[in-house]
Amino acid sequence: MTPDMKTLGMIGGTSWHSTIEYYKLINQLASKKIGDWANPPLIIHSINIELMREQNREKINAKYLETSLKLQEAGAKAIVICANTPHMVYDHVQPKIDIPILHIADATGSAAQGLGLKKLGLLGNKPTMTGDFIPKILKKNYDIATIIPEKDCIPQAHEYVSKELTQGIFSDAAKRFFIEQIELLKARGADGIILGCTELPLLIQQDDVDIPTLATTNLHAQMAVDFILNP
Repeated sequence: MTPDMKTLGMIGGTSWHSTIEYYKLINQLASKKIGDWANPPLIIHSINIELMREQNREKINAKYLETSLKLQEAGAKAIVICANTPHMVYDHVQPKIDIPILHIADATGSAAQGLGLKKLGLLGNKPTMTGDFIPKILKKNYDIATIIPEKDCIPQAHEYVSKELTQGIFSDAAKRFFIEQIELLKARGADGIILGCTELPLLIQQDDVDIPTLATTNLHAQMAVDFILNP
């Protein structure tokens, strides 16, 4: 008999490729526990990615709060934001709702701590790499330091993520660039790498590098499933 499951709210759309990956992973991971004949209760709200591209923080905060309240009203018992960058809204939204937002940095930090990692290189788009919403939680909750690529490499990383990866394009040039960044971060003391963009694990596999990689999407999806299945 299928166990009781809690309903999860998902905020997607940034990008829709990322949202599909989250939906697929959550169902696949849940099926390992509950069987292929059942699936977890999910409520998905997909936001237009143009909101993020406007880079208007006030509008982004307002939209994610509005959406979170709708998911809460619809019966969600927790919320998963289906991408790294929109976690910038966490400090604004979480105090204003009554259900938890399952933070991607907690999923990442827990896994890194389990591997004994102490200094992580962070790859992703510019807002993810230069923002504090991942490093702050890693340091506060797990005592893990974070470093990012050199300043002159950040625009190219952002270009590959925003113009290629989030549009489903995975070029050899992008792969070479990110592997090079991983080697540079390793040389600066990183003992693990955060693949802080949902599409990055589709571009870079663990076998491509000789340093542990943390695919935030996979870890976040597992965190979501653990929440859904825990009574």
